[in-house]
Amino acid sequence: MTNTSLAFLGYVSWMLLLTVAIVGQRTALILAGRRAANDFSTTGEDVSPFAERLCRAHANAYEHFPVIGGLLLYALATGQPAVTEPLALTVLAARLLQGSVHLVSTSVVAVFGRFGFFAVQIGIAVFWTLSFLNQAVSAIT
Repeated sequence: MTNTSLAFLGYVSWMLLLTVAIVGQRTALILAGRRAANDFSTTGEDVSPFAERLCRAHANAYEHFPVIGGLLLYALATGQPAVTEPLALTVLAARLLQGSVHLVSTSVVAVFGRFGFFAVQIGIAVFWTLSFLNQAVSAIT
């Protein structure tokens, strides 16, 4: 398995784990008779501060998946994983750390940390995009 395919699978697995956590939390509340199935806010703020952070971490992951996941998939689909291989696991680690920090705290230090991990992902995505565009232009000329 390449770093690129592992990062792609890891990102999808992270989103699935967050989804399962939301479903598990809500299912437990329903089965305990503490909530009706149709009585949940999509943002999670009506359950607990942690549930709100969980929903936000989940939303943040799927909001950015088209960029990171798209670039990883593009590399695999076009046979250009050499572009993504060196930093694929770094971008996955940054995503996992960003989401984990989001789950743990909303303190100022945590928010700066989350932003740092997010900036790493965006920086890598820009680098990959420019690399792919450079290769495309080189192929044309």
